[in-house]
Amino acid sequence: MKLKPLADRVILKQFKAEEKTKSGLILAASEVVEVGPGGMVDGNEVKMTVAAGDRVIVGKYSGTTVKVDGEEYSIVRQGDILAVVE
Repeated sequence: MKLKPLADRVILKQFKAEEKTKSGLILAASEVVEVGPGGMVDGNEVKMTVAAGDRVIVGKYSGTTVKVDGEEYSIVRQGDILAVVE
């Protein structure tokens, strides 16, 4: 089964390992798996700025968790993404 996000939704897969920065911050990044098409959301035009393969940081309680074929994914709105890790 394959998930296809709608509107401004993004499907994320959580990395198992966390990264620790030089200053001691722990980054629990997720990888973008699929990106919705954007379009009109709540009367506003939304352009998608993330792409599949990007590593991102989202709020701790953001989105909805789903399990597909034994894998866990989160579905979040693009606006719930706090940062792209480069």
